[in-house]
Amino acid sequence: MVSAGSSMSEALTECGRDFEGAAVRLSFGGSDELAAQIRQGVKPDVLASANTSIPEELHAEGLLSQPVEFATNKLVIAVPAGSDIRETADLRREGMTLVMGSESVPIGSYTREVLDRLPGGEGDVILGNVRSEEPDVKGIVGKLIQGAADAGFVYLTDVTAAGDALEAIPLPSVIQPDVTYAAGVVRSAKQPELAREFVAGLREGGCADALSEAGFGEAP
Repeated sequence: MVSAGSSMSEALTECGRDFEGAAVRLSFGGSDELAAQIRQGVKPDVLASANTSIPEELHAEGLLSQPVEFATNKLVIAVPAGSDIRETADLRREGMTLVMGSESVPIGSYTREVLDRLPGGEGDVILGNVRSEEPDVKGIVGKLIQGAADAGFVYLTDVTAAGDALEAIPLPSVIQPDVTYAAGVVRSAKQPELAREFVAGLREGGCADALSEAGFGEAP
């Protein structure tokens, strides 16, 4: 049983089918929600998070093995195909409708890092145009595809997975956050050996290949 951040849905679903030794059951959601479930007694074998802080916190609490960093990503502005939005400054326009992740989920935390780095109070103006905060990145993507928002902050891989429906507007490198993913084996996992194999495969193996094909970068 693998609990993983929703941004990894496509890649882990692909590689999970070919995992040797066991059938892989996947549960996707916001990394903070998945961590909360573990704290409440839910026992997946593996947690794969869209950041490093959540696994590190669980490790400090004795609920997760030493986390392993396994992938990186990029934050982008996602817009529906054909949009005239080209840069962060465009998000300040009056009447702009934006969607972002809630503060507790990694995509929301990364987004707030970006907004905090913008000069001249630009981030506060952009926050004023936010009309919805979603519990995971797939919620943001869904709102954009439905036409319920003009733009949102998501991972580059989510735009790739959306095909022609969305376009990615890159962020300047000076405001780009460090987006690193980490995973570990949950304490009292029912399949600890297989869980360790799965985590190792995120760095080198079938899942590492699937993540690379989906557009994720390699962890240091």
